[in-house]
Amino acid sequence: MSRILILDDEAAIGWSLRELLSDDGHAVMVAASVEEALEICAHFTPDVILLDVRLPGRDGLSALPEFRTLAPAAAVIVMTAFGDLDTAVRTVKAGAFDYLVKPFDLERVAAVVARALSDRAQIAPAALVSGLSSDSQLVGQTLPMQTVFKQIALVAPSDLPVLITGETGTGKELAARAIHANSPRRDRPLITTSVASLAASVIESELFGHVRGAFTGAVTDRKGLLELADGGTIFLDEVGEIPAQVQVKLLRAIEHREITPVGTAVSRSVDVRVIAATNRDLGDAIARGLFREDLYHRLCVFPIEMPRLATRLEDLAVLVAHFLQPAKGAEASVLSAEFLECLRDRHWPGNVRELKHAVEYARLLARGGTLRPEHLPPVSRHLLSTPLSTPRSTPVDPINSMAVPASAPQTTADEQVAAAIGAWVASLWKAGDGAPGTLHEQLMDLVERTLAEEVIQRTAGNRTAAAKVLGLDRATLRGKLKR
Repeated sequence: MSRILILDDEAAIGWSLRELLSDDGHAVMVAASVEEALEICAHFTPDVILLDVRLPGRDGLSALPEFRTLAPAAAVIVMTAFGDLDTAVRTVKAGAFDYLVKPFDLERVAAVVARALSDRAQIAPAALVSGLSSDSQLVGQTLPMQTVFKQIALVAPSDLPVLITGETGTGKELAARAIHANSPRRDRPLITTSVASLAASVIESELFGHVRGAFTGAVTDRKGLLELADGGTIFLDEVGEIPAQVQVKLLRAIEHREITPVGTAVSRSVDVRVIAATNRDLGDAIARGLFREDLYHRLCVFPIEMPRLATRLEDLAVLVAHFLQPAKGAEASVLSAEFLECLRDRHWPGNVRELKHAVEYARLLARGGTLRPEHLPPVSRHLLSTPLSTPRSTPVDPINSMAVPASAPQTTADEQVAAAIGAWVASLWKAGDGAPGTLHEQLMDLVERTLAEEVIQRTAGNRTAAAKVLGLDRATLRGKLKR
């Protein structure tokens, strides 16, 4: 039987965890404050401590040194409802075993506790990692972002190469900057470059440097990015764009910590940590012979995947609040509930970067006032997930997002619809594609889909406004779109 101490000021959570873990055969004690928990530890030495961060009085993490003294072999599992990079960094700094974000699934808690007890014999009191910084623009409270924060906090103090993957606009460079800022190299250079922005003919000299006149005596030595990052970190964005011949040299630079500039055969030692990023499928590139498998494994020692915005829509409010932080001397904008609801209903192929630009656009139109759905930029036609039938000659007014007719039609809209339906029926009839009893259903599916897409386009992606125009409630519209 193992001993478990739960420190949480929410009585319901303490009771639920006690019932869960007691049923698993553990001896469980519950405390609502740091002071009460320390008193319990004086006569009850726990094997596992479930520790809430925000407590009345003292902060839970601040008391960890005292818990380490009273229960040096205890595995500490941190619990918080306010997860961010700062909390993740403090958790790793304090040597916690794991990090759980509320609300959590009780089965997950049981699994983490079981793992902590299983590994307990190998757990030694962790040495504190000094000097960590949480200065980062990464924002989020959802589980996908908590996972990223924990990964950053774990890998930052090491020297391991990191490969950050994810769609465009998910914050790969921000993650790289956070890793460097929390590493022992933080006082040394962080050199960032996008390989895709470099011409193929100069990538090698840009990365490794160039020596001219080595055999004539008039030597010109230009340092490459790897040498400029000596002692620090280099961030290689879009690493999948590196040409094959340069991949060999990069692999050697990582493995042997030395580079050979273009124009010379003399190698130079460099001490640089490599963080790479890509939005490409490197596995597919390897299969097609475009990327070296050995370089991939050397870069991907510690992988971090940045989540799409679509998987963390609960972070919208905190992201928008972050983007709306007023500049010095600027007026603060107010966020309306309708604006936030519209953001939730909108498609974000550009992820957080696109959201940031949309909020900046809306802030400009609102001129310091309340942000409303009509302040959002219109949805770009080529970014929609399904094609629209509106002619390309029809421009969109960026202020009210209503279509501006290019010219008067030769026939009425109703006549055009009737003619289109007639042509559609004739085409199916001729091809024999109209299955018995399904013609009406096929037409209704086609018409409803087209109608919904057109109205959503003309309301700048605002599904709430589109539902009002269609005479439907938003849930009904959402269901039709899913179908």
